Amino acid sequence: MDKKNDSKKNNHKQKMQKLKESVDASIAAATIEKGIGILLTGEGKGKTSSALGMVLRSLGYGFKVGVVQFIKGAHPSGEAKFFLHNHPDITFHQMGTGFTWETQDRDGDIKAALETWAIAEDMLKDESYYLVVLDELTYMLSFKYLDEERVLKTLNSRPKNQTVVVTGRGGGKALRDWADTVSEVKEVKHAFNSGIMAREGVDY
Repeated sequence: MDKKNDSKKNNHKQKMQKLKESVDASIAAATIEKGIGILLTGEGKGKTSSALGMVLRSLGYGFKVGVVQFIKGAHPSGEAKFFLHNHPDITFHQMGTGFTWETQDRDGDIKAALETWAIAEDMLKDESYYLVVLDELTYMLSFKYLDEERVLKTLNSRPKNQTVVVTGRGGGKALRDWADTVSEVKEVKHAFNSGIMAREGVDY
């Protein structure tokens, strides 16, 4: 019995040693220090929540953060309530028109998108912002409310140490090519499809 246990322990130790060597080698190979582009996309729930998690990380280190939400805003959200009143190191802006399928006003939505993008552009030119989150920006490109070339030019010319997180479904090949990290959230199951209402503090 002791020999079996010893064998398991030795096997486990050898596996962990190999894993550590692999992780250490990956860390040693990462020698470039700069801000990155992150695209959080896919059909599943959690893209904005993930981006806001990075916001909290940055604020925890005392970094300045900018958040621009391109669709949310017609109704109050928990993140807006918290950040707008509780933290001096964050600039938080919502387009305020709500979902495009609610407004049903293309010209009005384009005008609002351009005004909101101007705010985002200022953040993307300001090196004091360590992290900028462009929440639901992909919809503005998919609906052609914003010019893709203009958006990508601004993203590519931002300060070297600034990280940008873009969220939303789709977004197109050019945005994926721009990003250093692309994560796709897959929907396996969603409570809303079972008739369960969205909940404060969880869904918004």
